[in-house]
Amino acid sequence: MSDLYQKVANSPWGKSLVSAMNLPRPAILERQGRADSPFLEGQALLGAAQGGSLLEAVCEVVAASPATVFYTAQPASLSESALAKTKARANEVDLAKLEDTRRFKALVFDASGIANSLELRALYDFFHPVARKIAKCGRVVILGRPPEKCDPAKATAQKALEGFTRSLAKEIGKTGAVANLVYVEEGAEPLVESALRFFLSPKCAYVDAQVVTIQKAAKPKGRIDWNRPLQDQVALVTGASRGIGAAIARVLARDGAKVVALDVPGASDELEKVAKEIGGLALAVDITDANSPTQIADFLRKETGGVDIVVHNAGVTRDKTLARMPEHFWDLLMDINLNAIQRINDKLLSEEVLRKQGRLIGVSSIGGIAGNFGQTNYAASKAGVIGYTEAMSRVLKGGITINAVAPGFIETQMTAAMPFTIREAGRRMNSLSQGGQPQDVAEAIAFLANPGSNGISGQTVRVCGQSLIGK
Repeated sequence: MSDLYQKVANSPWGKSLVSAMNLPRPAILERQGRADSPFLEGQALLGAAQGGSLLEAVCEVVAASPATVFYTAQPASLSESALAKTKARANEVDLAKLEDTRRFKALVFDASGIANSLELRALYDFFHPVARKIAKCGRVVILGRPPEKCDPAKATAQKALEGFTRSLAKEIGKTGAVANLVYVEEGAEPLVESALRFFLSPKCAYVDAQVVTIQKAAKPKGRIDWNRPLQDQVALVTGASRGIGAAIARVLARDGAKVVALDVPGASDELEKVAKEIGGLALAVDITDANSPTQIADFLRKETGGVDIVVHNAGVTRDKTLARMPEHFWDLLMDINLNAIQRINDKLLSEEVLRKQGRLIGVSSIGGIAGNFGQTNYAASKAGVIGYTEAMSRVLKGGITINAVAPGFIETQMTAAMPFTIREAGRRMNSLSQGGQPQDVAEAIAFLANPGSNGISGQTVRVCGQSLIGK
C-alpha cells in the first residue's frame, strides 16, 4: 500500500504546506536497484580517533567503490598508515574550512582507539563540523571494539558509542540518512567488508541505529562476487508466496541463489508464480504437520542436494487480549512462529542437509522486543526467536551461523488492513517517519546470508527505521 501522506508531503505544493504546519516530511528513501549498482557513490569522508586500528580495512573497502574519498587531517596516522598501505585514492580535508555547499554521502569514523571517556571528545571533533553536511539518504558508520572484550575504562567509552549512534540517527533521519555501529573483535578485521558494503549502501535504507558485532571466524574460501555473492548456493524461504517472503525469495535469487520457495498448499498458485518468476522451485508444505521436517529434508536432498541458507519467514498473528484469547489462538501461532523453526532446523542439522558454512535466519519482530497490546502470543513467539538465535549460536559447528531480523512497520497486506489511525501512527513512529518495504527486510537477510558475513552470529538486526518503541 502506498503512503499517500509521503507523496503529498514531497509534492511541490505539499512541501510548503507541511513546512508551514511544522509536520514531518518523510524523505523518499533510496533503495538498491540493479544487482551491479555501486554500493557507494558520491563523496565519502573518513575519520578516526587517535590510535584507531580499523581504518586500513575501511580504506580497502571504500576504495573499491566509485566514491570520491576524503580524510581528515588529524590524526596523522590516517594518511601515513591506513591510506598509504591501501593506496586509496583520497583527498585531505580541513574540517574547519568545509564549504557550506559540500555534502557527504557517507561518514565513516574509526572509534576503536578511544580508550577512556575523556577521549570520547573525538566524536564531537569529527561529527560536529559535518553533522549538517550529510547528504540526503546519507550513511554514517561508526566502528569500535566490543565493550565486553575491553578493560573497564575502554569498555565504558566503547559502550558510549551506542548511545551516540542512536541519538545521531534521530537527528539525521529527517533527510533519510541512517547511522549504524559496527563492533569488530580483535582479529576480525578481514571480515568487515560485508558489513561495510551493506551499511554504506542503499540496501540498508530502513536499517537504522543498529549495533552489529563481527566476531573472529575463518575467512570465506575463494573470492566473493559482490554482485552475486550467493551464486551456486541453495536457499529455502518459508512463507514465500507473498509479501515479505516473496521479497526475500526475489532478493536472494537476485544475489545468485537457487531458491526453494515454501508455503502452505492453499497458497500453491501464488507460490508457483513466485518460484517461476525467479527460476526457483516451489514446495507446498504445511509446516505445522509433524511430518513436514522430513518432507522438507527429503525434497532438498532430491532436488538440490542440500541447502546453504534457511530463512524462517512463515508467521501468523492471532490477536486477542490474554483474558479473551482462545487456546487455539495460542497453540497455532506458537506452532507456526516458533516451534516449527526448531523442528525444521533440528532435522536439517541432524541429517546434515544444511551444508557447512550454512546460514540460519529467523524473522522476529519489534513486537518481540517491546511487546504489543493484544499480542501476548505473538510477542512471546518473536522474543523466543531471538532467544533461540542467541542460544543456538553458541552450539553450532562447521561455520554455520544463525541470526534474526526484527521488522518494524513494513508496508504489506497485513498493515494495509489496519485501521487508518493505527496505520499512520505505525508509519510515523520512527526516525525516518515512514513504513519500510518488504525489500528492506529482504536486503538485511541477504546481508546475513552473505558468505562474507560469517563473523556475525547470534544477533538480531532490527529493520524498523529506528522505531521509537523498544530498545
